[in-house]
Amino acid sequence: MVESSAFWVESPHVGVLRRETVPKPGDGEVLVRTLYTGVSRGTEISVFSGHVPQSEFDRMRAPHQDGELPGPVKYGYLNVGVVDQGPESLEGRIVFTLFPHQSAFVVPADAVVPVPAGIPARRAVLTGAVETAINVLWDARPLIGDRVSVIGAGMIGCCVARLLRGIPGVEVTLIDVNPARQVVADRLGVGFADVARPPGDRDIVINTSGSAAGLQLALETVVTDGEVLEASWYGDRPVTLMLGADFHSRRLTIRSSQVGAVAASRRGNRSRRERLELAMRLLHDPAFDAVLTGESSWRDLPEVMASLARGAPDVLCHTITWGEPK
Repeated sequence: MVESSAFWVESPHVGVLRRETVPKPGDGEVLVRTLYTGVSRGTEISVFSGHVPQSEFDRMRAPHQDGELPGPVKYGYLNVGVVDQGPESLEGRIVFTLFPHQSAFVVPADAVVPVPAGIPARRAVLTGAVETAINVLWDARPLIGDRVSVIGAGMIGCCVARLLRGIPGVEVTLIDVNPARQVVADRLGVGFADVARPPGDRDIVINTSGSAAGLQLALETVVTDGEVLEASWYGDRPVTLMLGADFHSRRLTIRSSQVGAVAASRRGNRSRRERLELAMRLLHDPAFDAVLTGESSWRDLPEVMASLARGAPDVLCHTITWGEPK
């Protein structure tokens, strides 16, 4: 038996660290000792703040969630650790797992994805974010030479923009209310615009801002007969849009994207595991380090989550340190 520490949301805006006993791994299982976890400011903060509508409690379950929404619940899905016990092919390997914030845990061996050599363990925390970005682009289906705006330079928006940059001829612009995100856009090799001066006539606009204002701006800047891809998740917050004016005359479309299922365009020939492995391979790109903007000890997790819930405009992906590789 191994003793571990785990972060639980006891009730909205109340997080605690609990001691938990982890059993020995059985056949086909691995014991993982966590190195880093990452906080998803969108979904995780919605869970922490109690903004998940009851109708979505089942659909919003994390792969290795313990407890039930709205709480107490152990929730999270960006975990990088070392396999301490398990099959010989995995022992000592650094792996990514869609597991909550916990210092050690046991899962089936096929639930972990080995991190390839050359990818730093902390960067590998972004595997889940890049997986989401892949799904967004499979939904958006950009073409060579497209002009694309990504509204919201958060963790997901930045990952989407960096992947778009790799498509020949695509002009990518990140749009955000925070002018300091210009620095991040520069590191990602994409354009940047303030919400007051966004480029227009965009072939595709992807909204990751989590705001009604961002979605409204997307409608105003996409081409006639164009499509806006809504990649934000609003939880129980209402969203108000101006669908008068030229929304109908320009025949605009709003389509949702969500990582819970593989995009319809690839669902017949790509599994979720293959999508996750692709995300891992793409993290050989060091530009993704621009998305890692804060780091704290696991002991500070309750305070970190509360701070992020209050608003932290300069934070993209905040990582939590649990240990160091042996």
